Amino acid sequence: MLDIWVFGNPDLPEDSLPLRLLPQLQRAFPQFIFHTKDPAEEWDPVPESLIIIDTVKGLEQVKIFTELNQFESSPTVTMHDLDLLAELRFFQKLGKLKKITLFGVPDTLNPDVAFTQLEALLRQSLI
Repeated sequence: MLDIWVFGNPDLPEDSLPLRLLPQLQRAFPQFIFHTKDPAEEWDPVPESLIIIDTVKGLEQVKIFTELNQFESSPTVTMHDLDLLAELRFFQKLGKLKKITLFGVPDTLNPDVAFTQLEALLRQSLI
């Protein structure tokens, strides 16, 4: 089974879409194990190949990121994402994170459209 980490803040509408999509994702992909995570919690052990779904501000559609340096100069991430990015960079520097696939979900996208796009990218990339 493939593990997918899902980030978001249920108390902030602009950062909760991945969490709101979680029940649909679990039904659509029963072969995956979805874990809700928080950037502030301990993640040991970190999979060498990590798959994440999280909110990314400034996107117009769901997008796949495979390199952390794609976020380097981007001022469009939320503070939550900056915490996540710092944690991911730390684990990469320690050699604990070899590969990342981050599915960025726009914060302003309609939930039905977001699910359709995310589902298609997950099927295309992971199945």
